[in-house]
Amino acid sequence: MSVDLVGFLAVVLVAYVVPGPDFLVVLRSATEHPSKGRGAALGAQAGLCVHMLAAATGLSLIAARSPTVYDAIKLLGAAYLVYLGVRAVLAARRAARERLTGRATPTDPEDGPAEADPGKGQWRSGFTQGFLTNVLNPKAALFFISILPQFVNGGGSMTRQIFFLGTLDVIIGVVYWFALVAVATRLRALLDRPKFRHRWELTTGWLFIAIGIGVAAIA
Repeated sequence: MSVDLVGFLAVVLVAYVVPGPDFLVVLRSATEHPSKGRGAALGAQAGLCVHMLAAATGLSLIAARSPTVYDAIKLLGAAYLVYLGVRAVLAARRAARERLTGRATPTDPEDGPAEADPGKGQWRSGFTQGFLTNVLNPKAALFFISILPQFVNGGGSMTRQIFFLGTLDVIIGVVYWFALVAVATRLRALLDRPKFRHRWELTTGWLFIAIGIGVAAIA
């Protein structure tokens, strides 16, 4: 098996450096809780594994050639991003009102039971968000069926090479996301200030909504 590793690594690194929905999910999750950030990172890569398996078995190609299936995945992904954004905006506004009235902010049900194991609940919440964001991202599927095959050797097994390059992509992503989580958790001290947290929640919320609308509008 012979593949163009240098070219592939360059493309993968550029893809990770350029911010996308998964970047925003991991970053925002990490500023909420380190466990949630790590969960989002692993969830995003688990979503890539689904696309890798689909590409290796030919399912991604079938979906890409079917406008109905492709549009359905695209719209579901867009709707989920808008949902995350609306939740963030509403949570920011609710927290602002509660600060004015002196009431405590209730626990988000998606973060799991706080009384049992807060870290575990945060991890599950982050993993779910990261996984759904990537598995419903049609661009991730197109990467495995249009860009990745350009780096394989036609004389070898296509399936084996897709698995090899896809696994390499996932490993690189895990390292990159965990580094981002380590950096983002440093922002938590700043975001502990209610005013900064409010602005951060609103900004990321509206970014999710904008990205979701952008994904839905792409032909």
